[in-house]
Amino acid sequence: MEKSIIPRLEVKSLTKVYDNTKVVDDISFSVLPGQITCLLGPSGCGKSTTLRMIAGVETQSSGEVWVDGQLICGSGFSQPPEERYIGLIFQDFALFPHLTVWQNVGFGISKNNEGIKEKAYELLSKVGLSTKSDNYPHELSGGEQQRVALIRALAPKPRIMLMDEPFSGLDKRLRDDIRDETLDILKLEETAVLLVTHEPEEAMKMADEIALMRNGEIVQKGAPYNLYNAPVDREAVAFFSDANIIKSKVSGSLADSPFGQFFAPGLDEGTHVEIVIRPQHVRIDFDREGRGPLPTVSMGIPVRGCVERARFLGNESLVEFKMDFDNSIFRVTVPSVFLPKTGQPLWLTIPRDRCFVFPT
Repeated sequence: MEKSIIPRLEVKSLTKVYDNTKVVDDISFSVLPGQITCLLGPSGCGKSTTLRMIAGVETQSSGEVWVDGQLICGSGFSQPPEERYIGLIFQDFALFPHLTVWQNVGFGISKNNEGIKEKAYELLSKVGLSTKSDNYPHELSGGEQQRVALIRALAPKPRIMLMDEPFSGLDKRLRDDIRDETLDILKLEETAVLLVTHEPEEAMKMADEIALMRNGEIVQKGAPYNLYNAPVDREAVAFFSDANIIKSKVSGSLADSPFGQFFAPGLDEGTHVEIVIRPQHVRIDFDREGRGPLPTVSMGIPVRGCVERARFLGNESLVEFKMDFDNSIFRVTVPSVFLPKTGQPLWLTIPRDRCFVFPT
């Protein structure tokens, strides 16, 4: 029988109330050693408050936090932050400006540890900064300061690393390099990582598991692939990408639309629904003298629209259509360069298996 792995971090029914408002509402999740879990959601949804309660710098209203099977805070009990073996990295690197690089790193090493400078030098070698150990933080680039902050947080050998928007202050190319390097080191150390971000693309690139938060609650959690391809509601779709919406009503487990009928299993007759279609899943065909392409079982009925505007975005083009059936705007993205003229009529079809139907 396979031995079960004890979560490095386990959060049970964690709640925080401010002025009779639940800013974190009964959330539970776990993170295994070497796993990267991301709390993803808009600003103000409770992500950072959750991180601060786990770190011990803020007291929960109720709920428990466990580390390696041991309770570190619960009802009437809370270990102080310095005894939790939890590291913290924030957007503000918070390096001590009056200390050198090695002294900043050495600050996180036990004062009982002999050869602190040598240990700091060894840690800095992991991120290629050993030659700058005697520099001061203001003499480093933003990326180098981020590396120092990482190594300082790793110096006490934390079991868990909490990261609050740690890369958002870096430019995109540097951010990708620093992010990958940071996570490689954390995985190598089998550190459980809990990361906070409001950027879906960053969460998809980094996380083994995403917990999508909204209004203090976790509304969906799972692997990035599952959250993207099996969203729980319209808001979850829209958080990861733009979305086109068609309003409809269920009739015989089907939702009618100008594009044809879409399956609506499990919804009662007469339920008002929204058919949600991502822009990249819409197909474009030429007008062919007002006739358009023939309907197919997989693609449904072609619907005509006229180009409102077209913009080249680098890897893709965004084309916006005013639809004939209700004058609504439909957004479509296509690979590479496709810039039809304003007013040009084109036909749109939608693959039935790439749409979502949700009750309103």
